Amino acid sequence: VLSLATPGVQNLPAADAVSVAREANDALAEIVDANPMRFQALAAIPTPSPLAAAAELERAVTQLGFRGAMLYGRTGHKLADAPEFDDLYGTAERLRVPLHFHPQSPAQAVHEAYYSGLPNGAGAALATAGLGWYYDLGVQYLRMIFSGVFDRHPELQVIAGHWGEVVLFYLDHVGVLRDMARLRRPLADYFRQNFWVAGSGTVSERYLRWTAEVVGTDRMLYSTDYPYTFGTRPGGFPYLDTSGGVARSFLEAAPFTEEEKAAIGSGNWERLTGHIAAATALP
Repeated sequence: VLSLATPGVQNLPAADAVSVAREANDALAEIVDANPMRFQALAAIPTPSPLAAAAELERAVTQLGFRGAMLYGRTGHKLADAPEFDDLYGTAERLRVPLHFHPQSPAQAVHEAYYSGLPNGAGAALATAGLGWYYDLGVQYLRMIFSGVFDRHPELQVIAGHWGEVVLFYLDHVGVLRDMARLRRPLADYFRQNFWVAGSGTVSERYLRWTAEVVGTDRMLYSTDYPYTFGTRPGGFPYLDTSGGVARSFLEAAPFTEEEKAAIGSGNWERLTGHIAAATALP
């Protein structure tokens, strides 16, 4: 499932975001059309122009046959729970397509406060793929829940990568805020009813088991984050693995039934998005 890489168009001026998103989506559509048995796509969405964002999602799904959209957390300094994105979320809900959020670098003030001053470039790495990405987006997921996004759009479906962007490991703790936030449901219910969780190439059996325990294997999606998955050379030195690595064997060795592995590998994705393929196949 192909998508525009981070940071997408979320930090462009509105007019540029609209034109680049349309161009990117048209290019993705050509690639998918040339090999539809191998590729699908998630749309780039120009959230700097909220009305255009909803319209582009509609075009990408109904005209291009895309299975949903890929967004990158913040839009400039606006977080994902900003009320101007309600039209986009309502459109995704109506079309029954998921929105996959991917992290981007923390805001500059956060970067300077928490990640600056470390030697040999470690701060920049820690702020992004090391750790900062996941906190930045995980907090936005919680804000979406606490601010009522999923209460206003109870059928909205969000795909969370990197094993849930830290949040799954703290649900029991954060859940005590339910009454304070006046949530309609227990916090964990939002993740079991509105979220799907992918590993994004993070090969960890512990995270795999924990995700299955928290949300269930029927809400898990398998992903490799190609070509950004990191491997390790002898001696512990990282390298960028574009060979596929252990993606297949990791799932094959997972402590699940064959039916659960098949669901995680592709069945859950088809259950979530297969109606788009059926609709676009109609004459």
